Amino acid sequence: MNRSDPFPPFVFGIYPGGGAGSDEGEIKGPPDDPAQIEAALHRLQGSAQPFIVRAYERYSDADAPSEWSPRTPAQYEQFIHSGRLLDLVVMFQSARGDVAGYLEFVRALIRQHSAYLYSIQITEEANFTDGPSAIDGPWPNVRDALVQGVMAAKEELRQRGCAAQVGFNSTPTFGSAAEFWTDIGARGGAPFLQALDYVGLDFFPDVFRPVAPDGESGDLTSATLSVLETLRNVWLPAAGIPASLPIHVTEHGWATDPTRTPERQNKVIERVIRLIHDARQRLNIARYTLFGLRDTDSSKPNFFYQFGLLRDDYSPKPAFQTYAKLIAELSNQQPA
Repeated sequence: MNRSDPFPPFVFGIYPGGGAGSDEGEIKGPPDDPAQIEAALHRLQGSAQPFIVRAYERYSDADAPSEWSPRTPAQYEQFIHSGRLLDLVVMFQSARGDVAGYLEFVRALIRQHSAYLYSIQITEEANFTDGPSAIDGPWPNVRDALVQGVMAAKEELRQRGCAAQVGFNSTPTFGSAAEFWTDIGARGGAPFLQALDYVGLDFFPDVFRPVAPDGESGDLTSATLSVLETLRNVWLPAAGIPASLPIHVTEHGWATDPTRTPERQNKVIERVIRLIHDARQRLNIARYTLFGLRDTDSSKPNFFYQFGLLRDDYSPKPAFQTYAKLIAELSNQQPA
């Protein structure tokens, strides 16, 4: 990352798989179709370079492997070409709290993927301690894995002469959950902050908590900006993370179901992306990644299964074309 140019062209990306998480763990539907994924990525990317493909690798104990998929999409490497780069999430789900083993896992993945790595995210939602075991927050020693993993990843990248960015992410941390930030700052100190290139945010306004009608306090606009501003002005400073370090929106989306229309999905996604893009200079936001490309299973009435821009047969919802148009419009705009 060129820190002397804090506002390079805005970067877009997407998670292209069908597997997803829910409040009960990992969920699956029809298998991924690589040809359909490739065609959809091509249409979304247009001329944007880089265009980021997000994928997940899961570390667990060899003698007690995780019940969840070890990697998703299963063969994500095939989609990294033609100006696309990899945003690799390295999850920590060791029942023994094996941080040393995790660090070697991180290093091995960097050695494997350094030629096309855009960023490496250390742990997934480590702050979300009350979440399902499909994410990292409930697992023992996860904060140590986060802090030490960031430093180990940066060291490995430097040894290989790779300029990929190192970061971690969180969900919104209101109330007592904000303790996460002061804790990781204290654990890591200056070496951790020096190794860090970005902080990611997973957030889904108007999905898990409904927002107020447009124009009222707590509507989609104010809810979105409130989280972004609190991250920048409250949570990050609590960890000692400076304003010069960019935010990456690492997961954002809006799910459909029988009561949640594709038309509303289209409006929410466009509104939130434009809000993020408009705030990119004021809040130092460098990237947006959408979750996700297709529904896990469009036949399921539970919204966790329907975050896609495409249905599970790869037919488009209105938001697919809208996202393609936003990428074409906004990916190369410089801040005023």
